[in-house]
Amino acid sequence: MTDGTMTRWTITAHDIATLQPETLPIPTPGPGEVLVKIGAVALNYRDKMVVETGMGLPLSLPVSPASDMAGRVLATGAGVSRFRTGDRVIAQFIPDWIDGRRPGGAWPLPLDTLAGTLPGLLATHAVLPEDWLVAAPRTLDDAGAATLPVAGLTAWMALVEYGRIRAGDTVLVQGTGGVALFGLQIARAHGARVLVTSGSADKLAQARALGADHGIDRTAGDWAEAAVAATGGRGVDHLLEVAGGAGLGSSLRALAPGGRISVIGVLDGAEISANVKPLLTKAPVIQGIAVGHRRALEDFVRAVDMLGLQPVIARRYRAHEVREAFAHLDRGPFGKLVIEMD
Repeated sequence: MTDGTMTRWTITAHDIATLQPETLPIPTPGPGEVLVKIGAVALNYRDKMVVETGMGLPLSLPVSPASDMAGRVLATGAGVSRFRTGDRVIAQFIPDWIDGRRPGGAWPLPLDTLAGTLPGLLATHAVLPEDWLVAAPRTLDDAGAATLPVAGLTAWMALVEYGRIRAGDTVLVQGTGGVALFGLQIARAHGARVLVTSGSADKLAQARALGADHGIDRTAGDWAEAAVAATGGRGVDHLLEVAGGAGLGSSLRALAPGGRISVIGVLDGAEISANVKPLLTKAPVIQGIAVGHRRALEDFVRAVDMLGLQPVIARRYRAHEVREAFAHLDRGPFGKLVIEMD
């Protein structure tokens, strides 16, 4: 057993009020495993849903939430070859998805994710198989690196891995959450024009300061019509869809012929609907994005280092402010929320 103790936060019921720290011995990594000292954890809206409802996952309480972390390897078990003590690492959200198509069959759906059927990482230490980790970017501290595995990789998969974005494309991102702002930054880095929708004038101003070319107030009328007007009638080439529900119909109207809608969220409902006419006449690609695989995360990390991309962090919380960080998710932050464990 490794000397010392660690802290892990768990829920005993689907109620944020039950989120409590517990003190445990620091475990020793077994064969193929590494012990990581976690420096920072980034929250996703999914973490709030897991805490409050379980998201329909087969969870066995108590569970620890949060899947996004960055830290440093403290010790390695027998046979570990990908990392050494002292290496900085980030976690892979879907550990068994290395490249290509996601493993699994048509039914039941593949559900093995961190902070789902697999352990969560809201802790000061964790022992994980080495294959569940990726080398952290050299140019980011732990707080910045922790934002990459879900929000950053989701945007990268939508626009680069699947979308093959090119200079001159037009991208529309809905809202100003983590995925949307990573999408904005990735699109701008590829020479694309970016439109942002939001119901907040202040957040639209912040998005323009970050590099957005045009902001659309989604509460001021038909945002899809405004998007088409902003593109001179052509429509957008890529659209990051976070609303779902009947909003998919508006997204189709905003899309250029042959464009792509990446469905990354269903804030307005799990059942999506749209008129079939633009689906037939525009021949779009509508693709669900379930985060991404390890090889794409490695590609994204290299791009972050090369571009000097800086994730947008709305606020950094301390470990004793875990509940406050979850409460902040309800207020719709501009960018990511991070809990620093040191």
